Amino acid sequence: MVGVIVVDVQGDFTQLMDGSLAVPGTGLEYLNKVTKAVEEIKKAGIPLWASQDWHPADHVSFYTNHPGKKVYEKVILDGREQVLWPPHCVQGTAGAELLLDPSLFQAVIRKGTDPRFDSYSCFQDDGGRETELHLLLKEEGIQGLVLFGIATDYCVRYSALDGLDRGYQVTVVHSLCRGVDPESSDKALREIRLKGGKVFEGLEEALTRA
Repeated sequence: MVGVIVVDVQGDFTQLMDGSLAVPGTGLEYLNKVTKAVEEIKKAGIPLWASQDWHPADHVSFYTNHPGKKVYEKVILDGREQVLWPPHCVQGTAGAELLLDPSLFQAVIRKGTDPRFDSYSCFQDDGGRETELHLLLKEEGIQGLVLFGIATDYCVRYSALDGLDRGYQVTVVHSLCRGVDPESSDKALREIRLKGGKVFEGLEEALTRA
């Protein structure tokens, strides 16, 4: 059985909402495409989940929590490389809200809630703490995952790779993803393919061949 995960379609990641960490190509046209796709998936009776970045204000990934550091600087924390981002998707703020109707989804998986660890993946954070997603997918008998959302080279990438590590057949819908950087986005898609995942341009093909 196939399920769909829509990754981090939130105000702070979009140009439409003038987000603090807006990804290129995330204007109204993109949101309309994603909304139409989600409605079609729901109408077809395919189970849907969404992930939601949900950071406390003192989150480790915010450059403002590291005096003297600059935005997008990379630092080493407890042996891990950490990109320092602008504050984004802070719990309870407008920028953290999903831009899709939450009632369309089986559940909304909140990630990045621990101030000590970043969490690009919707399966686990950088400290190894699991979200509820894997358990929910197993309960539904899901074997194949179709992913799309924001951003190709970060949260989509890590979610897809973690899904493959957990034994799912993973497919990414390229046309419904947007990335921070073209080069790193292409690299992410190559990495997903190398690990056994699939990448298709359109939703219909992805759902048919997932």
